[in-house]
Amino acid sequence: MSCNVAFIGLGVMGYPMAGYISKAGHNVTVYNRTTAKADKWLTEYKGSKEESPAKAAEGMDFVFTCVGNDNDLSEVTIGKNGIYNTIKKGAVHIDNTTASAEIARKLYKSSKAHGWGFLDAPVSGGQAGAENGALTVMIGGDKEDYEKAKHVIDCYSKKMKLLGKAGNGQLAKMVNQICIGGLVQALSEGINFGLKAGLNMEDVIEVISKGAAQSWQMENRYKTMIDDKFEFGFAVDWMRKDLKIALDESKKNNSLLPITEIVDQYYGDVQKLGGNRWDTSSLIRRLRK
Repeated sequence: MSCNVAFIGLGVMGYPMAGYISKAGHNVTVYNRTTAKADKWLTEYKGSKEESPAKAAEGMDFVFTCVGNDNDLSEVTIGKNGIYNTIKKGAVHIDNTTASAEIARKLYKSSKAHGWGFLDAPVSGGQAGAENGALTVMIGGDKEDYEKAKHVIDCYSKKMKLLGKAGNGQLAKMVNQICIGGLVQALSEGINFGLKAGLNMEDVIEVISKGAAQSWQMENRYKTMIDDKFEFGFAVDWMRKDLKIALDESKKNNSLLPITEIVDQYYGDVQKLGGNRWDTSSLIRRLRK
């Protein structure tokens, strides 16, 4: 069944995600702060564009947002030209931004008070996952809104799951980033150790990737890490943003994140090396001395 969908934010992730919704046959209206990006999107996919988030959301069944951080999300939702000025009752707002659990709960409360649904639905899988329509989606919110929206979310997803109340999607994404940070640091140390020891690390990874050390990071990043190339995914700047969200939340729930704190500092070192836009596997660069 074709639905009317607005998609706000055509960044590295949002651009292909909106494209998959369009290719599935839905009527998609896009908005992007940089108009040229919206124009480019329209040369590749069927749809239309609007000049503000509020305009894009008018009359839509589903409104997706995928922006940078809490401040950006506030601007496109409750801001002067935000979607919450025009979104219709009975619609569902699906937020794919990686943001704080606090703003997710705030937007949920506002949505319910005004008669539409809200799902916080951050994604994992990186740029490649978005471009292949194979993202993992962690979702918080009410089951009725999830059931209503899941067929549209499925357009860009390989796995989605409702994880409980509003904010839980964002909390799950924090768990995801905490795990990735530790994995990448361990992988960096292992590869660097093996190279220093004179091992053929491609052969070593071929063997150990079939055992208990296996991970997505190992399978997908070991070659580029060995080759000292870091232009293949989620940027260090964004990872530090995400880790800060997790570290802030850990203070609220009194959980200890000692490794995450260290890895965050290591990513700070990578930034000092000029690696702001390198992908997260660039942690190995600081070991290459």
